[in-house]
Order: sequence, then structure tokens, then C-alpha cells
Amino acid sequence: MKPIFGRGPSLQLRLFFAIIVSASLMLADSRLDAFSQVRFLLNSMVAPIQYAADLPRSMFDGFYERFSSRQQLMDSNRSLKREVLALKSDLILLDQYREENQRLRKLLGSSFVRDEKKVVAEVMGVDTSPYRHQVVIDKGRLDGVYEGQPVINEKGIVGQVTFVAAHNSRVLLLVDPNSAIPVQNIRNDIRVVASGNGQTDEIQLEHIATSTDMEVGDMLVTSGLGGVYPEGYPVAYLSHVDKDTRREFASIKASPVVDFNRLRYLLLIWPNEDRQQKVLQANPEQMTKESDNGAQ
Repeated sequence: MKPIFGRGPSLQLRLFFAIIVSASLMLADSRLDAFSQVRFLLNSMVAPIQYAADLPRSMFDGFYERFSSRQQLMDSNRSLKREVLALKSDLILLDQYREENQRLRKLLGSSFVRDEKKVVAEVMGVDTSPYRHQVVIDKGRLDGVYEGQPVINEKGIVGQVTFVAAHNSRVLLLVDPNSAIPVQNIRNDIRVVASGNGQTDEIQLEHIATSTDMEVGDMLVTSGLGGVYPEGYPVAYLSHVDKDTRREFASIKASPVVDFNRLRYLLLIWPNEDRQQKVLQANPEQMTKESDNGAQ
């Protein structure tokens, strides 16, 4: 019985035939360029399909590239902001250090600072109220500080040490109500006692007869009486003089040369040994009596 469908060429024969045809076409195309137009037509037909197929990938690549660039810019911007902030903080510190150096130069180079031993101290704490004006400094007994030691800055008299610990000390300011300092008027050498009244920008002269020669603008300096403060250090300028003849004493006020609201660095001074012994043995009543005698 014969099969319904006749057998065709074998698989090997068909493969051989396909190889021969393919080789012939490739040879003809390479030598004669016979299929260039067909190839161009096929490319033209396929190009839109390729573009459509490639469009999602192209869009994703473009979006990813833009997102990456934006992210890089944002990261770079944040990094630059941090650098700018760090640089600004460095500049602030640099300005602060420059100011501190200028203050120290003024403090050590002040024209009235003499050859006496001196040490720079920094204010660690402030204790101020209407009835109390004191500061704590970072120098103490181990630095040679002693009670009654005079304290100045680049402008003039600040006050004196009233308490000494191992590593710090307490300074009674000139404007404290418990402070009194023997001074003299540069213009006429009249000696009086100036005392604090609790105001940071004012001290007063008490028990001065109305006939005493005192004028607004006169400069007061330390008189050296009592041995606490060396002679000649600036203290204040007379700012108010009221000589009411109906009263026994004149009302006299003075503006300190030191700005007590801006104390940062102070200068501890060591007078000569004789003066230091006077400080340690000084009697406040005796100091006041000597100054009052000078004002009469």
C-alpha cells in the first residue's frame, strides 16, 4: 500500500540547498550590490518598529540620567553648603581671636602700664546686682594672687582682689557699693575718696566741701594713699558737680574710664614689696582718713 503523501527531499539535502542559496545571495550582494534597494526598503519599514520598541528604554535612560544629574547637583549643593557653613564658623572664630589679640595687645601695651610685674587674667564669671558688682577670674593663689591686689585693664582701674582660692579669685569692682578708692585730681592735686554706688557707669565723691575746687571734666587718678593702688592710674572723669551753697557738701559724680559692662581680660599687677606689705597691713579707716585730709 502506497502512502498518501509522497516523501520530499531529505533534511540533509534541504540544508545543503539552503546553504548554497545563502552563499550565492551573500556573494551576489557583496560583489554586485544587488539587494541594496531591498535592504533599504526593509530598513525603512523596520525603522519605525525599532524606534517604537526602543522608545521606552530611551525615555528611561534619559529620565535616569536627568535624575542622576539632579541628585548629584543636590548632593553637591548640600556638600557646598556644609563647607560654606564650616568656613563661616571658622571666620567667626578668626574674628573673635583677632579681637581677643587686639584686646591683649592694648592691655599689655597700654601707655600707663609700668614695669611692675603683671599677669593677664580672664573673667570666668560675673556677679552683678544693684548691691553687688564682682567678677571671678581664672588666676588664684598658685599664680601668686593675694587679697587686696590691684586689678586694671587697658583703660584704668578695675578694682581689687577680695578673695583668693587655689585656681581662681574674686575681684571687687570699682563701682561696687562697698568699694572705695583714694584718688587725686590731676588738675590741682586735690586728694579725695571715690566710692561705688551700684551704677556701672558712675561713681561718687562724698564729703567734699562746696568750696573745694572741682570741675566737670577733671580727671581722677589713683593717689597711692593706703598702699593698695599704685599712684597715677586712671580712674574716672568728673561728670557732675553741684555746689549748692545751702548744703555743706557738694554733690559730685564721675564716669569711670573702664567699661564695666564689657570686662573680658584683666591685668593683675604686683607693686614693689614695700607697697605690697602696706596692702596686706592696710587699715581701710586709715586710708579714708588720709584721703579726707587731702581734700580739706
